[in-house]
Amino acid sequence: MKTLVVDAGNTNIKLGHFENEQLIGVTRYGSNEFHSLKERIKVHAPDFIVVSSVVADHLAQEILESHQGMIVSPTTPIPIANTYQTPETLGMDRLCNAVGVAARMESEYGVSIDIGTCIKFDIVGKNEGYLGGSIAPGIDLRYKSLNDYTEKLPLLSNKSQTSVVGKDTKTSMQSGVMNGMRAEIEGLVSYYESQFQSLTFFVTGGDANFFDIQGKNNIFAVENLTLYGLFEIYKHNA
Repeated sequence: MKTLVVDAGNTNIKLGHFENEQLIGVTRYGSNEFHSLKERIKVHAPDFIVVSSVVADHLAQEILESHQGMIVSPTTPIPIANTYQTPETLGMDRLCNAVGVAARMESEYGVSIDIGTCIKFDIVGKNEGYLGGSIAPGIDLRYKSLNDYTEKLPLLSNKSQTSVVGKDTKTSMQSGVMNGMRAEIEGLVSYYESQFQSLTFFVTGGDANFFDIQGKNNIFAVENLTLYGLFEIYKHNA
């Protein structure tokens, strides 16, 4: 059985190729490479396609076209309980991350840390299911806001780590964004640890590699967590 899972995010689209319940390949496309994605899907000739999208609904419909498949929505049955108070507003990437965490965690609670366009923390309880989380701006959004809402600060894109003390305007901005994000992430990890016992963290997202936070025994990197969660939802509905 050849199954393709598609995670259409705010910045990139990821195409995962599963066979016999194993992820055997992942291809990433920019938001302007939609035609290439559709051509790649034709080449794969999948038995089934599962799509999760946080962008325009019609893109998900176009991805399916004449293929057999499903689009994950707030009403799609999932293998865990969902206690979010406004499920119709919940991003499907956050929901897929939660399902992916639930399938992997051996502790009482699990948290996904998705570092991309936004920083998203989402927590799952073994008994309670999906509980909720937090959303904050990611690297590019922070740089863009500094440029948009000031007269003289430049638009930067440097994602490398730097000294806490910036020696000029650019390195001061870089320190504020990169070191500020690191402190925010580590602070939230500590806050979750103080609130929940028996806790495991799973780090994912396109910008996760810029933050080396897998230093503790209970923090693990799962590069394709959203795709794994999508596949778990597919299995639940198959």
